[in-house]
Amino acid sequence: MILNNDNELIDVENIYQDIRSKIINAREKMFKHIDTTMTEVYWYVGKITYELSENSTKASYGKKIIDALSSKLTKEFGSGFSSVSIRRMRRFYEMYPIWSAVPTELSWSHFQELIRIDRKEERKFYEQEAIKSNWGYRELNRQINTKLYDRYLISPDKELIIENSKKGLIEKQPEELLKNPYIFEFAGLKENRNYLETALLSHLTRIRQRIFVCG
Repeated sequence: MILNNDNELIDVENIYQDIRSKIINAREKMFKHIDTTMTEVYWYVGKITYELSENSTKASYGKKIIDALSSKLTKEFGSGFSSVSIRRMRRFYEMYPIWSAVPTELSWSHFQELIRIDRKEERKFYEQEAIKSNWGYRELNRQINTKLYDRYLISPDKELIIENSKKGLIEKQPEELLKNPYIFEFAGLKENRNYLETALLSHLTRIRQRIFVCG
């Protein structure tokens, strides 16, 4: 508590917690928006490379296109557009050919886990569970690697399987998107860690100022 000029007690802790909550929520929304936009661009790159490959009678033609695009995009936009990454984007498009049907609750890191799964029904299971249970991508990876879907299929008590799957849960962290280097690279920020932290603080300061200006 602090006394103001009128000898009234001001609860600084409550004010701090209120401001802190607004900053954290704003930060999460900001990075989620960037991630969704990035995922849409990756989907589009996958669409273009898939259609070009499909229109060619030679399999080597698709590889040449990807390699050529990768070389140009990587020079300008960074390692997020390596040949391997673009092939992931194409696979992403193959599995999610309609952008409006892509669940935007999930991040690009989630989709990198999901596109490893060939069986559509299995992929849909993990997708729905990740959304329903608010899994981070690390927890999604854990559930895939421990064969939750296969255990769910053969078990007579499916609710118990889902309940037991929560043991060893890797909690989703607000910093997951913040620690994703692709997001900073996609946003055009430098890869120097000190620069990233300074840039982030600058972003948050501007957001906080807007919050108070807007009431």
